[in-house]
Amino acid sequence: MLTAALAVPAHGAADHAVPAGTAVALLAVLAATVGALTTSMPLASDTRVLLGLLGTGQLVGHVMLTVAGHTHSTAAAPDSAMLTTHALAVLTGAVLIATGDRLCRAVSRVLEVAVRAVVPPVHTKPFVIACADHPQRSALLLAASVSHRGPPVSLAR
Repeated sequence: MLTAALAVPAHGAADHAVPAGTAVALLAVLAATVGALTTSMPLASDTRVLLGLLGTGQLVGHVMLTVAGHTHSTAAAPDSAMLTTHALAVLTGAVLIATGDRLCRAVSRVLEVAVRAVVPPVHTKPFVIACADHPQRSALLLAASVSHRGPPVSLAR
């Protein structure tokens, strides 16, 4: 969702016109796609990979905004200002995500060591059931599938 969250303010800061309607819906689909792609990548927490993903997301988001009919206002900022705001948004997002990931990993390691020191693992013996007081499901299904209906009593005599 950071892709859409960065594209809208960066676009609004550069040309003072925040996209709405269909453009925002398209950005939400783009954000979900970039998020799904990111979760499937093993090195997604690397800053360089994040820069590439977020940069590509911003580029595709800009194209989507243009296709959706989002026009720049008459007092629109030059292309260099828009490029700068998109680049700053990507750089800030990538650094914050990578830093947050490293911080989360460090805190997780500390908590793991602390919990391991306080609560020792519980060793239990495996419990095996030798016999059961009810039939197996396969025997019940077989019994239910067998017909108990026979010929009429009058024919048997």
